[in-house]
Amino acid sequence: MVVIKKYPNRRLYDTTQSKYVNLDFIKVLINDRIEFRIVDSKTDADLTKSVLLQIISESETNEQQSLLTDVLLKQLIRFYDSDMEVFVRQYLEQSIVQFIEQQDKVQGLMKNMVENSPIGMFSKIMEQNMSAWNMNPKDKKNN
Repeated sequence: MVVIKKYPNRRLYDTTQSKYVNLDFIKVLINDRIEFRIVDSKTDADLTKSVLLQIISESETNEQQSLLTDVLLKQLIRFYDSDMEVFVRQYLEQSIVQFIEQQDKVQGLMKNMVENSPIGMFSKIMEQNMSAWNMNPKDKKNN
């Protein structure tokens, strides 16, 4: 697990790579599905959620990139301090996990279809031909 320390000056320090990082680096960790934790440099308090919320907040300011509509945010706020809060949290988490799994399956199927289609096969043959044509003359003698 990658441990990132947050200093009072708001800088983030990756302890595994011994270097300062920024929020874009955290996004890369998320997209690469690398587990990480962000802790306060003095108290070791877990700050992961607050940094993740900061990333979401910054992303939501861009209307083209926004996922959370006003209607959705209002609905979520209504569930805080209600009897349904725990169930909504579990439902949302499981729904996102299922969505990502389905998305991965569809992408895998699409990749497989493209690779095994006539165009994909032709592309592989062309790549092999290009590599053979581009081979160094010395390498050709050795083959």
